[in-house]
Amino acid sequence: MWRVSGEQDEASDYPVGTGSPAREVSRETAGPREGDLERTIAAQVRAYRVAAGVSVGEMADRVGISKAMLSKIENAQTSCSLTTLARLAAGLQVPVTALFRGVDTEREAVYVPAGHGARIVRRGSREGHLYELLGALRGPHKRMEAVLVTLTEASEVFPLFQHPGTELLFMLEGEMVYGHGESRYAMRPGDALQFDGEGAHGPEELVSLPAKFLSVTAYGDHAG
Repeated sequence: MWRVSGEQDEASDYPVGTGSPAREVSRETAGPREGDLERTIAAQVRAYRVAAGVSVGEMADRVGISKAMLSKIENAQTSCSLTTLARLAAGLQVPVTALFRGVDTEREAVYVPAGHGARIVRRGSREGHLYELLGALRGPHKRMEAVLVTLTEASEVFPLFQHPGTELLFMLEGEMVYGHGESRYAMRPGDALQFDGEGAHGPEELVSLPAKFLSVTAYGDHAG
C-alpha cells in the first residue's frame, strides 16, 4: 500500500514523496554468541517450571536427573544433552523447541525519528492531507506498515481507501468523523478503531483541526 523507496505502488496511482526515509538501526549478526544457548535454555526451563508451580526437587524427580544438575541447568552452568533436553521438555509438558525460544534474538527493526518519516503523496494530499510513513516490516508471512496522518484542511470530498489486511486507527489530536462501510465513528484523542481494510473507509468530516491519527495496517500471509 505504501512505498518508501520512491517506486510507484502497484495498487495505487500515487507515488511516494521525497521526504526523509525511515532510518534503520541494525547490527551485524553472526549467530548466537558463546553461552547464549545455555542462558536461553536456563531461562526457559526456570520460567516453565515456576509457571507450573513445581519445585526444583520435584521437577528433578519428574525428569529423572539430580536436583544439583537441574540447578546447574537453570543457572546456565552446564550444557544439556539432547536426551536431557527431551526429558526436560516432557517433564515441563512443552515442545523441545520451546526451550530454545529467544536464542535467535536479532529481528528486523525500523527506527524513525520524529519528523523524519517519508512523505507519501496520496489522494487528498493537495487538500492539506499529510501522510508520513513511520516504517514497514515485511516478510514471507507478515507485513505491517505504520503511517502518521495529519489533516489540516477540510475538503468537500474525502478519498476512500480499500486494501487487504486489518487497520488500526489511534486518534492523537483534533476530532473527526471516520467512516467504514455503512458505519460512522466520532474519533477524539485517545479513541481507537480497528476494522477490515477491504471495506471502503476514510474520514468523512473534520470537526476540529488539525486532526492527527496513527494508522497501522497488519497484512496476512497472502498480502500482495
